[in-house]
Amino acid sequence: MKLPVLTITLNPALDKTVTVEDFVLGGLNRIKEWRMDAGGKGINVAKVLKNFSVDVTAWGLCAGRQGNVLTDTLSSLGIPNWFVQAKGETRTNLKLYVEHTRETTELNEPGFTVDEDVLSQFLDRFRNDIRHVSLVVLGGSLPKGIPGDFYKTLIQIANEAGVRTVLDADGEPFVHGIEAVPYAIKPNIHELESFFGESFQSDEEIIDAARRLIAKGIACVAVSLGGEGSILVTETEAIRAKPAPITPLSTVGAGDSMVAALIYCMLNGMSLEEAARWSSTAGTVTALKPGTQVCTLAEVKEKLGSVNIWSISKTTNTN
Repeated sequence: MKLPVLTITLNPALDKTVTVEDFVLGGLNRIKEWRMDAGGKGINVAKVLKNFSVDVTAWGLCAGRQGNVLTDTLSSLGIPNWFVQAKGETRTNLKLYVEHTRETTELNEPGFTVDEDVLSQFLDRFRNDIRHVSLVVLGGSLPKGIPGDFYKTLIQIANEAGVRTVLDADGEPFVHGIEAVPYAIKPNIHELESFFGESFQSDEEIIDAARRLIAKGIACVAVSLGGEGSILVTETEAIRAKPAPITPLSTVGAGDSMVAALIYCMLNGMSLEEAARWSSTAGTVTALKPGTQVCTLAEVKEKLGSVNIWSISKTTNTN
């Protein structure tokens, strides 16, 4: 029996996406349509994995009536979930999509504040249940009250239990998380440059930076490059993926879809080359959707051939 993937979202949100034909700053703008989705990095990963028929469970923290809406939404999607209730209210993140410009503007609330009792509840169950999962995904920002090294703590617990972790965060949580040596990380190019305090001008420089992280014990570094695709690096391989040019409707959830596809490939024993193709395709398909909608397995399979893949070391195109 395969154990489920566990996603952790400590600062989730209800993502409200509104669509307008055009946007007038300082004027009246009438909404054509709107939708509400459960959001946050770990939750987005869970939604994609569910679409890929992977057994996945979503954990995290939430608060207030909107927290109940969020967990009810996950349950309606068939995603088992457990969220510790904090004081306050779960944030709402507004995504404004303008049809005329085909651009999405994000307005994100800060979220609730967490106290020690809530953190203790979460940590106690995490320690007790970690051996019952196959892999843990840690992603997104931390709400107020949670120390910046909390992902580090969770990764250390998972490592001690022999459970692999995937980290997708930035800033202090990313820096401290790397200290605990997760199995895989997915920084975007800006996060990678910020971590090293450097600017990378070529694929080779990005690979060199990734290998510096691999030297710390991380098995895989997946660097997302936005519309330019991605680079996946291990100790022995470096694979470049570049999708066909698109006009994105929204980049929200694209990186999370990339993480989910990477996990799908890991669980199914696929090669790094296949993982690069699948993850880049998943991110691209999600970017073609408005708001916070995510890709499906059928959509990704249909578009796999549209991504160019080559090894940086061998420079052999395999498309």
